[in-house]
Amino acid sequence: MLKPNSQKEYTSLGENYQLFLPLNLEFQVSKDDPVRLLRHKLKACQKVQDIIFVKGMGKRKTALQKTMEQLDEFIARLKKYNTYLHILGDRNSFAKTDTDATFMRMKEDAMKNGQLKPAYNIQCGTDSEFITWASVGPQPTDTTTLIPFLQDMEKHLQRRYPNVVADAGYESEENYLYLETNGQRAFIKPSNYEKSKTRKWKKDIGRRENMTYLPEEDAYLCAQGRKLAAAKEFVRSSRTGFKRNITLYSSADCGNCPLKSQCIHGNHCKTPLEERTKHFEVSKQFLRQRQEDLERITSKEGVQLRINRSIQAEGAFAMMKADMNFRRFLSRGTANVLVEIMLVAMAYNIQKLHCKIQSDRAGQHLFPVNNAA
Repeated sequence: MLKPNSQKEYTSLGENYQLFLPLNLEFQVSKDDPVRLLRHKLKACQKVQDIIFVKGMGKRKTALQKTMEQLDEFIARLKKYNTYLHILGDRNSFAKTDTDATFMRMKEDAMKNGQLKPAYNIQCGTDSEFITWASVGPQPTDTTTLIPFLQDMEKHLQRRYPNVVADAGYESEENYLYLETNGQRAFIKPSNYEKSKTRKWKKDIGRRENMTYLPEEDAYLCAQGRKLAAAKEFVRSSRTGFKRNITLYSSADCGNCPLKSQCIHGNHCKTPLEERTKHFEVSKQFLRQRQEDLERITSKEGVQLRINRSIQAEGAFAMMKADMNFRRFLSRGTANVLVEIMLVAMAYNIQKLHCKIQSDRAGQHLFPVNNAA
């Protein structure tokens, strides 16, 4: 809005346009861009009133010139923000010094305050102690990196591994389904694998894993013998667009339950504990996939593969960081970083081949379980 001047010629921007714009004046501006349309109207007002914009010290700017300059500043900001959004894409952040890098929390936190630094998510696949493929991604977590990594590796290597071994950071229903569809066996450590073996986990009566499942009624039985039946089913979409079928199990009545405080968790809920009822969400397909995967990783073959993953995959990163002293990329951009990590992987493979020949282990693919330590 324009402030009225001493002669009260303007009351508002809208009235100013209607007073000074000729009726036969046409603008070659899209209606979808109101900011530029507004600037063209102001420029037309300047021509009609024959106003000369001034610059320098001691010059008094008119209200129209001040509005034009402010609008030009807004247009410049809009261009900058649109450029940032285009660079950002599906990410949450990017670094101005390296637009392909994403801000992540590093494992090496010198300040101990969880500070964010521009970084890349490096994925390496190993086979027989050699790095067979590597990829660079902007994802801050490993959950969404498994499928792109496997697709990129199959595209370039023209082969598909029958067994895929990964740690708990790669577990998701989408990854399980992808491996199952492609005929690959997943040896992925469940995210709750270590916690599920603790005494606190096993004694928590509020967890679904410690309840009795009734398959005939599709319901769970709590510690007090009350049923949690399937209340409703709905579809939930992930950030990647993957859709999961979720079933909500809820108890009809939790009143007068002596174990209510031990069963229902969440101290930050605004609803009082007396008015709350026990409920939880379950993906039946994910539970089936996790149970099948748990049986595989606890088998004799699964134990050997998981031990070798720790030795080979984690050992590759340990050698690159500690022995080769490679802790920071020297170039910027995804393409340049990918070339850099490939060169490091080639150097690692040459060194590994030399060590295996010297120790007479050229034909060994997996470490025995007995000698894994």
